[in-house]
Amino acid sequence: MAIPRTDPLTLDVIELIGDVVARYHEEYDRAAATHALTGAQARVLALLSLEPMPMRKVAHRLKCEPSNVTGIVDRLELRGLVERRPDPADRRVKLAAATAEGVRTARRLRDALDFAREPLAELTKAERGLLRDLLRRVLDA
Repeated sequence: MAIPRTDPLTLDVIELIGDVVARYHEEYDRAAATHALTGAQARVLALLSLEPMPMRKVAHRLKCEPSNVTGIVDRLELRGLVERRPDPADRRVKLAAATAEGVRTARRLRDALDFAREPLAELTKAERGLLRDLLRRVLDA
């Protein structure tokens, strides 16, 4: 049975998700600014601190154009936070990868994001697990 698009509960959940996303981006942008980075630069750095990847994959993960990612990586590279290296599996492909300083900066950025930590800490472990599982289910749908 499909839920009507105008179901008040569904609309309320959608609005709350939007508020959480907006608040996350605001705090991320503030944290990025303390490192003289834009929010977009910080998000690319955070992604690359997890694993090196081709810029097309970065663009796909961040849902933006590869040309935008190229410019962002260029600026991060000038700051010594990111480097380009050949892909060991295909030397024709270049990977963008966080440098050691880039990984440290990305960690400091993650550590600065407090807005969700305190409210989430008030939830029990079971409640946090349920929230995580529900969010994954929504994203996988």
